[in-house]
Amino acid sequence: MATPKADILLPLYIYPLPGAWDALHEAIAAYPSLRFTIIVNPNSGPGGASFSLPDEHYAREIPKLNARPNVCTVGYVRVDYCKRSLGEVFQEVATYAGWSRSTDRETGVTLGLHGIFFDETPNLYSRNVASYLDSVSARVKASEGILGHRLVVHNPGTVPDTGLANPGPDITAVFEESFAAYQSDGLQQRLSNLLRYDRTKCSFMVHSVPREHVRGLTQSLRWRGKYLFVTDLSENYYCRFGPSWASFCEAMARE
Repeated sequence: MATPKADILLPLYIYPLPGAWDALHEAIAAYPSLRFTIIVNPNSGPGGASFSLPDEHYAREIPKLNARPNVCTVGYVRVDYCKRSLGEVFQEVATYAGWSRSTDRETGVTLGLHGIFFDETPNLYSRNVASYLDSVSARVKASEGILGHRLVVHNPGTVPDTGLANPGPDITAVFEESFAAYQSDGLQQRLSNLLRYDRTKCSFMVHSVPREHVRGLTQSLRWRGKYLFVTDLSENYYCRFGPSWASFCEAMARE
C-alpha cells in the first residue's frame, strides 16, 4: 500500500532579508505536487500597529509564495492558552485580513493570507475554553480579507480532549516536541488516542531528529497526520533551514 500523501506545515519564523527564504522557494519549485502550508510570523503576530501592512521585506516575499499554486500562507496568532482577550486576538486576525488589500506592483499578486495558525491553544476541555476557541475560529471563517478556505489551525502541541476536536478546527497540531519525546512509551500510548481523530486534520512537528532518521520518521508520520514538519535542528528550529531540510522535503514528496 502506498504511503499516504501529506503536506508540509512550515513555521516560517525567518525574517525575509534577501535570500533568506531561498531554500523554501527552491523546494516549492522542485516539488510542484507537494503542498506547503506556511505559517508567516513577523513578530509573534502580524507586528506593527493595528491594521498595518507588513514591512517592505515581507511585502516583497509573501507575494512570491502566494504566486505558487502549491502554497497556502497562514498568519501566526498567539492566544496564550485563552488568556489573551478576544478583542486582541480579533484585532490581529483583522490586521492579517487587511493584507489582502495590497498587491505586488510588478506581479499583481496579493499579500493576502489564507488562514490563521493559533498558537498555545489549550488541550484540556472546559466550556469556557471551547467557547473561546469556537469564537476565534468563527472570526477567521467570517473574515472576508482571509482568502481561500480560510484555514484554521490550533496548536496545543499535544493531543487535545475530544471535546475540543469535535468538530474542532481544520488542523490540530497534536505533537510539537523532540524526537526523544516522540519515542517515549508514554507519548506513544497517548498518541494511540488518535485512532478517534481524522488523520487529515492532524499535524506533527518534530525537532531534534538525528539526521539519519529524518527520512524514515517522515515516512512513518505520513500515516498518522497529513500536516508535518520534521527537522534535525534542536534549537531555533523555526528560525532557519537545517541540514535535513532537503531530505525532509524529498521524503514528503516521495510516492
